[in-house]
Amino acid sequence: MQDNNNISETKANDQTIINNKELSIWEALIPVVILMGLLAYNIFLVEDQEWFGGYTNQIILLIGGGVAMISGFFNKVSFGLMLKEIWENLRSVFVPIMILFLVGALAGTWLVSGIIPAMVYYGLQVLSPEIFLPASVIIAAIISIATGSSWTTSATVGIALIGIGSALGIPTGMIAGAVISGAYFGDKMSPLSDTTNLAPAMAGTDLFTHIRYMTFTTVPTIVITLIVFAILSATIETNGNGADTAFILETINNNFNITPWLFVVPLAVIALILLKTKPLIALLTGVVLAAIFAFIFQPDVMNKLSDSKMSVITNAVLTDTSIKIPDEKYVATFSEKELETIKADKDLKNIFTGDDLKEIYTKEDLEKVFAGHSLSQQAIEVKADNLEKLITIKRLKKLFGSGGMNGMLWTIYLIICAMIFGGVMDAIGALSRITQALLKMATSVFGLFASTVASCLGLNVIASDQYLALVIPGKMFKKAYEDRGLAPENLSRTLEDSGTVTSVLIPWNTCGAYQSGVLGVGVGEYFIYAIFNWLSPFTTLLFAAFKIKIKQLQGKSA
Repeated sequence: MQDNNNISETKANDQTIINNKELSIWEALIPVVILMGLLAYNIFLVEDQEWFGGYTNQIILLIGGGVAMISGFFNKVSFGLMLKEIWENLRSVFVPIMILFLVGALAGTWLVSGIIPAMVYYGLQVLSPEIFLPASVIIAAIISIATGSSWTTSATVGIALIGIGSALGIPTGMIAGAVISGAYFGDKMSPLSDTTNLAPAMAGTDLFTHIRYMTFTTVPTIVITLIVFAILSATIETNGNGADTAFILETINNNFNITPWLFVVPLAVIALILLKTKPLIALLTGVVLAAIFAFIFQPDVMNKLSDSKMSVITNAVLTDTSIKIPDEKYVATFSEKELETIKADKDLKNIFTGDDLKEIYTKEDLEKVFAGHSLSQQAIEVKADNLEKLITIKRLKKLFGSGGMNGMLWTIYLIICAMIFGGVMDAIGALSRITQALLKMATSVFGLFASTVASCLGLNVIASDQYLALVIPGKMFKKAYEDRGLAPENLSRTLEDSGTVTSVLIPWNTCGAYQSGVLGVGVGEYFIYAIFNWLSPFTTLLFAAFKIKIKQLQGKSA
């Protein structure tokens, strides 16, 4: 998904799996238990999840890697071998890290050029709240099938959909879940996807047999996903009524020069990707074109940000960009006492702070804020309307802000630390040992499928890399499927249903870190809404339990 090479054999051959026969299953699990224990403590018991500061997750991964190293030393694994595996892991994520840097630059330049505001502006007029979530799933799926990449989908239409949905007041976790569900469906079903090529190569079947066989579990899963999102869209409370949308459109139009010509840039990037241009070149082209379009279409915006237009572009690429949206005239409509009342609310006070608003407010909710003041009903309604406008401006300010390349550093550090942990675990033979233990537990056909699913999920957590989550179980379980008389497409389908799609649900996995970084939404926020991704393993297990579409080898039976 994050690579420009879609030939699976290349990826398969690059993965070395070390089998340390001296390592016991308990020794293999010690680093995992400690890692999960520390993460659980940080998540559930530490306020703001910053036990060791802003980089707590990264430090915990390094601690887990240190424990794994100690276990390796006790089992006579050389320090040189550990360093070699760490280096191989870090090499494998070089391209994804470069992509992340360019995505940060892309977000910044697309903001100052007016591309993201234009996407929101026109998107609000097409996508209503009632259909927004299922429409987002479908749009992301189409782009992902066409490009073969969930990563590219998130970096292009995903960013736009987050912007449009946020402006409508839809929780960003829901939007990200819809985008990721559609993107990973498309990624699974696209013959251009590297993981869709890798899975059948590991199992010993061909690409199109694999894709056809996947439809049996994938189509029902995406249908259920669409139904759930349709229900959510129909029932969720948003601020997307006509008046609010009109105010958003007016605000965007007052602060940016909006024109359809701005869509030339994203269309050019998508065209380059469809023409199989390397992702780095396609994204870099998007950055350069956006910078040029900023000079042409947004001179007023650039003048407001700095006296030097070049410094605006430099800041957009490298550091922070925040488009100021005036709100003084609405603040001035409130008395000091009324402002004190607003600031006394634990959430509404964030209108005036750097923190985000967490709630969605109806007109009735906002009118209640002023219930204790001696105001007529008409005056209360006016105050509530102005407060609603302040809330909208607050959300637009967040939407029209970008951290550039600098904003991607937290995610990049997380990926690096995860690769260090995964490299040490592979070097000491722990990954192979854990998978072998799961294989021994497979005493039935269902047990074999369940062990494969557990192995893929576990490796996404431990190794932090979706490729390893496909390669190691693929190599380990291939013969077991053959011995049970099961066709290889059973294995390839299970690898994708449990390995590819669940990688995005792990915060420190390269996929989870990337998607949360690009979309600006934490894994914890979108986890429950990434319906397609967590439902897929259950679907494949359900099919296995009831022996639905379990293909046998010719002349053999399970």
